[in-house]
Amino acid sequence: MSAVPAPPNAHRWLLPVLVVVVSLMVGGGLLARELYRLPDQQPDAILALPTSTARPPDQQPGPGTVELTPDAAAHPQHDAISQLLQTYFDSINNRDYDQWKTTVTRARIQAKSRAEWLKDYQSVKDGSILVYRIDTITAQDLRVLVGFTSVQDAASAPAELPGAACVQWKLSLPVTIEQGHWRVDSVAGYTTPEVARC
Repeated sequence: MSAVPAPPNAHRWLLPVLVVVVSLMVGGGLLARELYRLPDQQPDAILALPTSTARPPDQQPGPGTVELTPDAAAHPQHDAISQLLQTYFDSINNRDYDQWKTTVTRARIQAKSRAEWLKDYQSVKDGSILVYRIDTITAQDLRVLVGFTSVQDAASAPAELPGAACVQWKLSLPVTIEQGHWRVDSVAGYTTPEVARC
């Protein structure tokens, strides 16, 4: 019994179908490779982590200079925010309440008297300060993700880590425009700082 020959047009669809199938296989393979391969580089924020954990205890908390990751430095307000935070941390390290008042909102000033502020920061020294991200919320509101190391008397340790003389912090600071200047606002209840012992 002889085979019935296929109509002449039957093979016309075969080539386009093969092209589509091969294209899908190649695209799927490339996608899978990207999803499952090990990254060649770590994210910028991880590369720029403060090195306070590698410092001996007598060299904590590290330098008091505010640094920015490439991601934070790409934000249009990075210069203003860097200067604001430098003054903010300098005021804490120098126990200068009047200078601190120039960096925060009226609400924060009203919530913290000079006596309370001096008591809270009497033994605190901050360093290894790194701004990870600056996010625009509105034209007048930013969120600044910052990490830093803080040393203090063990008796003045934060409630989250009682007795800790050296603490690594990571928190989202709200920054807002008040009277034409960027100011650090009160940290809202929706955000919880990350804290760890050095």
